[in-house]
Amino acid sequence: MTSGLKGSRRTNERRDIPVSLLVEGGKVGRYCMFFKKLLQDYNYKKSNATTSVRFLISAEAKKLAQLILQSSGEDERERLGEALLDELSDAAKIDIVQLKISDANQKHRKSNGKIVMKQYGFYRPKSHYIYITNRTAARGQILAPKTFLDTLLHEWVHHYDFKKLKINSIHSRGFYERLNDLKRKLEI
Repeated sequence: MTSGLKGSRRTNERRDIPVSLLVEGGKVGRYCMFFKKLLQDYNYKKSNATTSVRFLISAEAKKLAQLILQSSGEDERERLGEALLDELSDAAKIDIVQLKISDANQKHRKSNGKIVMKQYGFYRPKSHYIYITNRTAARGQILAPKTFLDTLLHEWVHHYDFKKLKINSIHSRGFYERLNDLKRKLEI
């Protein structure tokens, strides 16, 4: 939007819809909210309707998953993790994703001296980027291998949802069913 004037009212760039109509209470604002809710409902329903990852898991992917379960250092985990993610992405016929393993402690939040929230990692869909911290929140210990692999696969399923299913990946029942299906197929 611009701050250009049409008469005495601010308007959008096309200068045909008054800005007042674009806000929540205006007619256009209500239509935008309706379509946003419709899209969210569609996204949620599509996420829940897809309960498995629909591609074959290679023997190489299974081997890499087992090697990750024996790893500890961030360099080794990054190398093995990237190889596994490449293998999964190739099998799913989607773009590969970049992986960064950090030696920093997990981001966390405390309340009354106790940890109430931890962030193991995240996925950035626009840049195809997964970031995982390799250290626990409070004591800075290296993550347990199973926790690391679970986090890696969790973030990759977000990538799968975004690229293959064409949905905004959310933590729905379907998301966790796809994640568990992937783990079963990797035999972990």
